[in-house]
Amino acid sequence: MAIGRPRAFDTEKALDQALGVFREKGYEGASLSDLTAAMGINPPSLYAAFGNKEALFGKALDRYAERHAGFYKDALARPTAREAVEALLAGAIDMATDAGSPRGCLLVSGALACGDDADPIRAELTRRRAEGELMLRRRFEQAKREGDLPPDTSPADLARYVTTVLQGMAVQAAGGAGRKDLRRVAETALRVLP
Repeated sequence: MAIGRPRAFDTEKALDQALGVFREKGYEGASLSDLTAAMGINPPSLYAAFGNKEALFGKALDRYAERHAGFYKDALARPTAREAVEALLAGAIDMATDAGSPRGCLLVSGALACGDDADPIRAELTRRRAEGELMLRRRFEQAKREGDLPPDTSPADLARYVTTVLQGMAVQAAGGAGRKDLRRVAETALRVLP
């Protein structure tokens, strides 16, 4: 069996470049020519290495979660619910305002406004955001069982609230809000916690 020509590019580096384009332009805003130019490859190489644009976006989302959203699981492992939320808010601020990356959060802004053809992408981002909220709800359920949260606390409502604050901070960061502004939002959110 004949062996194909080896790739003349670093797929990991190319994926990082594609992630940058998706973070800056969202899914629909990132054209194939934007992606191939940033990745330094031609369209046939993109398809051979990553599949279609949708598959590339999925791989970019995985890379994003691995590189930029890793603080989430670490935060949930903190000893108390308050410490977990403090770490989540601080991590979100750092990620959304990182000077070396586009501002905001790819999971929030990647496909909020897009056409019908991008419905699978919108659904995937919605699924990933819901997964994060579920993780947070489970952490609050644990805190309630352990007496770390009052008995009348609704873990689902609290998780929805904190998730909404996190996503809102990402939108604010994408719109230009700085760390100082976002820290004030975080401080306000922490005052609301039971």
